[in-house]
Amino acid sequence: MARLLVINPNTSASVSDLLQRRVSAAAGAAHYVRTFTARFGAPYIASEASYAVAQHATLDAWAAAHANGERPDAVLIGCFGDPGLFALREGAGVAVGGLAEASFLAASRRGRFAVVTGGEAWRPMLERLAWSLGFSASLAGIHTVAPTGAQLAADPDGARSLLAQACRDAAQRFGVQAVILGGAGLAGIAAEIAGAVPVALVDSVDAGAQWAVDAVRSPASRTRAAGFGVAWQSVSWELESFG
Repeated sequence: MARLLVINPNTSASVSDLLQRRVSAAAGAAHYVRTFTARFGAPYIASEASYAVAQHATLDAWAAAHANGERPDAVLIGCFGDPGLFALREGAGVAVGGLAEASFLAASRRGRFAVVTGGEAWRPMLERLAWSLGFSASLAGIHTVAPTGAQLAADPDGARSLLAQACRDAAQRFGVQAVILGGAGLAGIAAEIAGAVPVALVDSVDAGAQWAVDAVRSPASRTRAAGFGVAWQSVSWELESFG
């Protein structure tokens, strides 16, 4: 049975529960899915500072999640923004992906795409990530709504109406073939509002789950590495032992 580790880089248990349900359902019975919640940081990442801390929290979660010696076949960073993606790829020794990168891949197969997400602070962070991953030419624009992802998740009915309009606006403004609805806490909403949007909608969590399933089928995901090659100081004992 393939083993998938989902890391929630924020401390919100409700987001972890949602990730566990959605990824497990998408992966099916042939995959064992375990979601690990960050042990420190912000309840929901919505600023540069919380994103920076989340990168450390992602590495710490990776080290703690397999401290018993059981390594997964693939790791999915369950945040639309993929904090710690490059660092974890450097030392994990297994396939590592994130919700944003998986969504960019899925949407780019349809042509140019736009992103809709909650919180204005995410715009520059996602623009940098898209550039770093080589998707700057495919990303036509980012449309943010005022509520953060946490606020949207707390009001599902209001979120559906607001996000449907935001996705229509993004499709028209940027002239794209697909719109990504980004945010771990927004999982499932894309399917509910798809009929009200004139272009394809990509759910970031569903895209991440599909990436993880595909990754464990690849021989490249079975590689192993010794660690990060760092003599850590004053970090968790799990991360220190994996240095």
